[in-house]
Amino acid sequence: MKANGLLIYEIIYIIITVLTSLKVILDTRSSTKTLAYLMLIVFVPIIGILVYFSFGINYRKKKLYSKKILQDDRLETQVREHIKKYSAAIYEQGGIELADKERMYSYLLNEGNSALTGNNNVQLLFNGEEKFPLVLERLRKAQTHIHIEYYIYEDDLIGNEIADILIEKVLQGVEVRFIYDDFGSLAIHKKLVKKLIQGGVKAFPFYRIKILAFANRLNYRNHRKIIVIDGIIGFVGGINVSDKYINSEKIHNKLYWRDTHLMIEGPGVYYLQYLFLADWNFCAKANLQPTDLFFPRLLFRREYGNKIVQMASSGPDSENPTIQYTILQAIALTKNELIITSPYFIPGESILEGLTIAAYSGVKIKLLVPGVSDSFFVNAAAHSYYEELLKAGVEIYKYQKGFVHAKTLVVDRSLAIIGTANMDHRSFELNFEVNALVYDPQIANDLASAFERDILDAKKMDYYIWLNRPFYKKLIEKICRLLSPLL
Repeated sequence: MKANGLLIYEIIYIIITVLTSLKVILDTRSSTKTLAYLMLIVFVPIIGILVYFSFGINYRKKKLYSKKILQDDRLETQVREHIKKYSAAIYEQGGIELADKERMYSYLLNEGNSALTGNNNVQLLFNGEEKFPLVLERLRKAQTHIHIEYYIYEDDLIGNEIADILIEKVLQGVEVRFIYDDFGSLAIHKKLVKKLIQGGVKAFPFYRIKILAFANRLNYRNHRKIIVIDGIIGFVGGINVSDKYINSEKIHNKLYWRDTHLMIEGPGVYYLQYLFLADWNFCAKANLQPTDLFFPRLLFRREYGNKIVQMASSGPDSENPTIQYTILQAIALTKNELIITSPYFIPGESILEGLTIAAYSGVKIKLLVPGVSDSFFVNAAAHSYYEELLKAGVEIYKYQKGFVHAKTLVVDRSLAIIGTANMDHRSFELNFEVNALVYDPQIANDLASAFERDILDAKKMDYYIWLNRPFYKKLIEKICRLLSPLL
């Protein structure tokens, strides 16, 4: 009797395993990711199936929420047409900064409805010691509204200083809305969020973590770092709200933190505002509409500067991995030099092949990565890509001064990309991300100069030394690479 019962359980398990495997094959777009999940299901009984249903479901098909904020379809069509005409006019006015970039601008316009905007003032901000004083200054000058959205917001000195200003601005009649990621900002749940709400700030977590769906919700996080002030000024980039990003004697951090952020003033802020409103309507279950308060028309009538800006965003709410495609487009557009900084470099096969082809075609590619990652598995998976790139002639530098957290890319010193997205599967497929593209030689050269300063504090990797590392390390790296879609 016991033997028969055991046989029934075995048959049920085999049926479940086969059905789950079929679902993986049918529902997973990436062959590498498919193989990783199939291996997990076969070689790690029961747990592998649980992991897949917790982390592996293709939510890009199911869409967590819609970014649609215009309820009138006819009005939405009119807005799209206006965006296309405006972008075409900016492209026609552009000079050398837009030369050979039509495919990039057209892709983001057609796939993401992201306008090519002109007349922007753009300022690069290196590390927290440059970002936060400017953020505090601009927040204090807010007149109508402040919108803030962060993956990590800490209950520390800078976190409380910003919170105090937000509460002060509410007392002055400014509307303040605050989105914090429910996982990344765990530290503020107990006190700081209550303090903000009591002070009149409207605050909501993004995709609240619930016990019954913990793993699933843990996987799809809002990794964006956005501030929009009065619909005119925007901040975006890699720097979260935390004291660890500030390298000063006052803070006494043990680790030097190297990061890059961006301030934009002008029409380029429109897309950041659009993303915030979409995220807000999802989090707060609200229905904020794009009024003149949020999208001041004067932005198109004033010249804040001469920079051309466009945004790329993606997440489980988008049809395609737009940011990944943008990077592939950037690689394809590069003629002479490509400069990349990434704290988590697990590019996947498509970007690896793109970089390899570009390097063999004579493009000079430089890559800056952390000397030591904060994750053994991520570090090992990243190492598995270096041999192929080094062999193709890519220069790889490991940062030694501290931890490099910047996510930047420079194409031919004419296009600069600064944002929140790492060059890995999680940022491409699972997280909500946003990158700013600045079509400008000055900004691109400034970012390239920062890279050249950074590699003074880095070690350049040698292909032959790396090739002769121990066999067991290569094996571990290859295994981690195979499992990298799950990291």
